Amino acid sequence: MPAAPRSATATRQKTAAAEPRGASGPSTAATPPPRKGGRPSKKSIHPDTGDSPAPEKPAVESLPTPEETAFLQFLDVERNSSPLTLVNYSHALSGFRTGHPGFTSWAEATADDFRGWLFIMMKRGLNHATIRLHFAALRSFYKFLVHRDGLAASPLQDVQLPKARRPLPIVLTTAQAEELVTLPLTLPPEGPQRSAPWAGERDAAILELFYSTGLRLHELVQLDVEHIDVLNETLRVTGKGRKDRVCPVGGPALRAIQRYRHVAKVDSGPLFLSKLRRRITDRAVNDLLKKYLRRSSIPLRISPHKLRHSFATHLLNNGADLRSVQELLGHAHLSTTQIYTHVSTTRMKQVYDTSHPRA
Repeated sequence: MPAAPRSATATRQKTAAAEPRGASGPSTAATPPPRKGGRPSKKSIHPDTGDSPAPEKPAVESLPTPEETAFLQFLDVERNSSPLTLVNYSHALSGFRTGHPGFTSWAEATADDFRGWLFIMMKRGLNHATIRLHFAALRSFYKFLVHRDGLAASPLQDVQLPKARRPLPIVLTTAQAEELVTLPLTLPPEGPQRSAPWAGERDAAILELFYSTGLRLHELVQLDVEHIDVLNETLRVTGKGRKDRVCPVGGPALRAIQRYRHVAKVDSGPLFLSKLRRRITDRAVNDLLKKYLRRSSIPLRISPHKLRHSFATHLLNNGADLRSVQELLGHAHLSTTQIYTHVSTTRMKQVYDTSHPRA
C-alpha cells in the first residue's frame, strides 16, 4: 500500500530545519563562506603583497550594514575618495564584521574586540602596512559614527598598533632600466604568436612611460589619448584622491607612444589597449612586465611600483630636489617622498666605501 504523501506544512518544516540559520544564529558546516566584503573578489588591500584578512569562519552575513553603506557613500560623495579607497575600506569593514567571532553590532564593539582582531591579523602573518591600512579604515569609520551617528566614543582610540616598517625600496640600476625598456622591440617572439601584431610597440611604450614619469599602475592604465600633450611634452594624470597633476614626459617615451599609436591606429579613447582593443587591465600590465623580466638579465623581482621607485631614486641621484620629486610622484606629504633620500644616501655611502682610499 503506497505511503500517504507528506503535507506541505510538514515538508516546509523539514526544509526550514535543514536550512542554516541567518546572521543572528550560529553558522553551520553546510553554510558556504561569504565573499570578502560582500563584493566581487579583489585583492586590493596592498598592491605588493596582496594581503587581505579573509575571515576564517563566517560569523555573520557579508552584506554591508546600513552604517557601512552610509559611510562609504560619505567617502564617495563628500570626501571624493578614489574607487580603490572605497574598495579597500569596504574590505576592511567587512573583514572585521565577518572575521571577528564576537561581532554583534558596530555600536557594541569594544576596544578589547579590536585588540583581539589585531592579534588575529598578526597571527595570520599580515604585514604591518596592511594591518595599519585596515585599522585606518576602521578609525575613519568610527570617527564618522561619532560625528554623524551620535556614537558616544570610538572604541579604537585606546588601541595601539604596531609601528610601520619602512624597508628601503628596491630599485633598478640605470643600466638595468635601459635594458628593460628596450626589450619589447629587440626580443624575438616567444612561442606561438597569440598577441596583437602591435603588442611589442605597446609594451615598449608602457615601460618607457613608467620609467619616464613614475606613474602608478592604476594611473597609467586609466590614461586616455586626450591626456597626452605632445606639443608640451606632458601628460595629465588623475592620481590618489582624484587629484589631477601634470607630468613631464621624456623624448624616448613620447616617441614610443607615437610609434605605438601609429601602428595600432589608436586615435581616441583609452591609450593602451588589449588585443581585443579594450582598455588594458592592471593584471595584463603586471603579466607583460613579468614576461620581459624572465627574458632579461635582471636578477630582481620587479613590479610596476618598483619602476616608480627607480624613477624617483634616479632623479635624486642626479641632483633633483626632494620637493620637485614629490610633485612628480603626486605625494600629498613630503614625508612619503623622503624614503627615497635614504636610498640615495645608501648608494652614496656604497660609492664612498668602494672608491675612497681611506674609507
